[in-house]
Order: sequence, then structure tokens, then C-alpha cells
Amino acid sequence: MAIVRQTLVYQGPGGPFEGVIAYEDEVTTARPGVLVLPNILGQKEADNVHAENLAKLGYVALAADIYGQGKRVTHDSPNRSEYMDALNADRGLLRDRLAAALEALAGFGPVDSARLAAIGFCFGGKCVLDMARSGLPILGGVSFHGVYDRPDYANTDPIRAKLLVCHGWEDPVAPPEKTVALAQELTESGADWQIHAYGHAGHAFTDQDRKTSTIPGVVYEPKADRRSWQAMTHFLEEVFA
Repeated sequence: MAIVRQTLVYQGPGGPFEGVIAYEDEVTTARPGVLVLPNILGQKEADNVHAENLAKLGYVALAADIYGQGKRVTHDSPNRSEYMDALNADRGLLRDRLAAALEALAGFGPVDSARLAAIGFCFGGKCVLDMARSGLPILGGVSFHGVYDRPDYANTDPIRAKLLVCHGWEDPVAPPEKTVALAQELTESGADWQIHAYGHAGHAFTDQDRKTSTIPGVVYEPKADRRSWQAMTHFLEEVFA
């Protein structure tokens, strides 16, 4: 049995969009689908690897494109936040692009469209939370070192998606008061939520491109990376049980 990786082009607001989908080549029955949502850089190889690793767990995973086909940046890009900034300024558009990505995953042949989840990293972690807040049809979501600010529309009540928030306690993007505010928000919205906080870990603790960093509090942390992926694995098993 091998993992297949293929490009998936799909339509959405401001599209087209180009993601990468991964699955086992001998899939004969419908499998749960998991959306992988990228960090500030947009769709890239690291997201494709996450999709492949999810496929090894028995899921069909789509490393989604939220910015648009051909819109990619690197850590060295002079304005690497331009595409993210545009979506942060229009959370309704972000929601609609997330809905388009989820629809593309749900419509892919081997996917059980009634069993969907999402995971995301940094900006992608915010995307996961916004999917739950807006009531998009996911059973569960996992935010890795995400961003917690609320959108400018009301949360669905109750939030039906189960949520796991994997958080670096020393994250300068999400200090303790913002983490507590997220917990209060999710409680008030009736969500089934849990927050795992990792000591001596900051922002981007899963990002292996950040093994060295000049930005305080933004660096890879291998123990938190390993422990959070393990937590996600158990969480998805519960979500899809």
C-alpha cells in the first residue's frame, strides 16, 4: 500500500485555488477527510507532508490553498504577510474560502463527506477556529500555535465542532490573557474544547524551518511538535469514532 499525492484545483471566491490531496492508493471504502490549513506562507511542501502523514493514519487529507493559485510567499519575501493581511481584514471572505476548500475535500471520490475535520498551523490555526465559529460542517478541529482573535461576525450557537487547541505557553502572538479569552469564548459558545499548553514552547513550535530563529518566541520545539501531533492523533480518533 502506498500514499498517493495529487494536485487538486478547485474553485472558490477569488479563485482558482490549487491544493494537494493525499490518500492511500488501495482505498476501497469512504474515509474521513481532513483539511490541512497553512501558516502565513500559504500552501507549501510542509503542508503536503502533513497531508501525507494524515493519509498514513487512514484519512484523506487536502493541504488547502487559501490565497489563490500561484499566490505564495517565503520567509524571505519582502511583504510575506500581504495575502494573510487581506484575509485578516475580511474574515467573511476567509470563511467563504475555507468553505470552498472543505467542499472540494468533501467532493473528492474516496471521502466520506459526513466525516470531516480540519487542522491548521499559525494562521491556519485561526482558520480552524473560524470554521468552528461559523458553523462549517466539520466534526472537529485542531489549532497548532494558532491566532485567537475573534472575527467580526457572531459565533454559531452552540459551536458544534469539537476543538483541540495546541498552544505554546511562551507564544508572543497568543499570551496567557488571549488564551484565557479564547477559553472563555469557547465556553460561552457551548463548544466541546480542550487546550494543551506546552511549556518552554513558543509560536511556530511545529515549524521545522524555524529550528533557528532571530525572532524571540518564534522557534521550532521538538517535544511540543511530537506531543501535539500525538494529541491530534488521539483527538481525531475520538472525533471520527
